[in-house]
Amino acid sequence: MGYNRRDFIGGSIAITAASFLTSMDVFGASKAPSKTTSKGFALKIMAPYWGFNGSVTDFCKKAKQDGYDGVEILWSAEIAKELFNALKEYQLEVGFLCRGDEPQPGPNFETFKKVLNEAIHNKAQKPLYINVHSGKDFFKYEDNKKFIDFTIQYSKETGIPIYHETHRSRMLYSAPASLLYLEENPNLRLTLDISHWCNVSESLLEDQPDTVNLAISRTDHVHARVGHEEGPQVSDPRAPEWKAAVEAHFAWWDKVVDLKKKQGKVLTMLTEFGPPSYMPTIPFTNLPVADQWAINVYMMQTWRKRYL
Repeated sequence: MGYNRRDFIGGSIAITAASFLTSMDVFGASKAPSKTTSKGFALKIMAPYWGFNGSVTDFCKKAKQDGYDGVEILWSAEIAKELFNALKEYQLEVGFLCRGDEPQPGPNFETFKKVLNEAIHNKAQKPLYINVHSGKDFFKYEDNKKFIDFTIQYSKETGIPIYHETHRSRMLYSAPASLLYLEENPNLRLTLDISHWCNVSESLLEDQPDTVNLAISRTDHVHARVGHEEGPQVSDPRAPEWKAAVEAHFAWWDKVVDLKKKQGKVLTMLTEFGPPSYMPTIPFTNLPVADQWAINVYMMQTWRKRYL
């Protein structure tokens, strides 16, 4: 035979998915209710390097070609030279992800400070922002608070915004766990990846609106991935079976955008649909059920249609 089982399965899924494109794109064509936009508002949409199968240079080239304003990438000194050359060549902005991964608070915090310093004080290009995975879900409040205190002061000193991501396994892993940090630290600023909170709570957070609204009021950066009650990522946001989850996320994002428009401030967004195993796969093949890059481009275009 001229093709194997993997090719047949992948091709069949692509054909089936294509048949739904007209109905799936209906939501993307809708536009949020018009709100007053103050001078200074801007929306900058970033491409994720996570899951890209190619070099940093190829990634930046493709991000530019497909209409992104910039890229978000895990800070690494090893790729810095190639990255900054590509950013300059393709005239892209950059946001960095920084984190510590050690299971002990002390070493984790030291790594955290080190990578933040490297990312901010590189000599090539000033980052638009820093997104951080801060602390751990099992660290004590006092240990996690050190990450917050440090970033608030460091952001003032450097002029670079630093946002703490609502992310599983980190200190802001769930809505109820985050509430204390938000209430006790009024200068804490967020990257809102609310898909994680849906996954942890096994809900679309219908019973926690006050906490969600407080988080939205502190949000300056969004990771626009759609989660659901049983996972951090739907298979394809264009598919009709995910309509309720998609609409819930856009309702939250509408509030974030409306707030930034009223304030006349810049909002950054990362299209962060990920590769396997975030992306569901076909059993026995590890083939993803959808095209990660295409979904992220779709999300970028949907945001532009809806908010600009």
